[in-house]
Amino acid sequence: MTPENSFTHINDKGQAHMVDVAHREITVRAATATGWVKLSHEVVALLREGGVPKGDVLATARIAAIMGAKRTPDLIPLCHPIALHGVEVDLEVRDQGVFIRMEVRTADRTGVEMEALTAVAVAGLTIIDMVKALDPGATICDVQVEKKSGGRNGDWVRD
Repeated sequence: MTPENSFTHINDKGQAHMVDVAHREITVRAATATGWVKLSHEVVALLREGGVPKGDVLATARIAAIMGAKRTPDLIPLCHPIALHGVEVDLEVRDQGVFIRMEVRTADRTGVEMEALTAVAVAGLTIIDMVKALDPGATICDVQVEKKSGGRNGDWVRD
């Protein structure tokens, strides 16, 4: 175990390393993350009408988000591969774009905040990929963890 004032992903030689979680208790853990894809009013209207030429943007982004959550340890170097037991995707077209909300759950030795954040980012990237010809100014923003539960640090909720 590392002292409180040290970095958990840096070993005693100052090198990056994967934290050993083998001694931790398996507990139910969850994390919720959100983000936005800001879009032009024209693209929002096309999403509402189902008229985006590349197809069903939200269905594609939903599958991409789940795949992103599952592939997080392949993308984030020190992230542990863990079994995901639930991934809920909520994509809502609003006047300013698409609001993305992810909830990821597991029963494991480490949390799923990175999986939830990755899922939001991948959903956002997928939306942009599908509308970029229509709206080259589309922007992903405000990707953040909203809450987490379980684990040794307990529950946390954004103010």
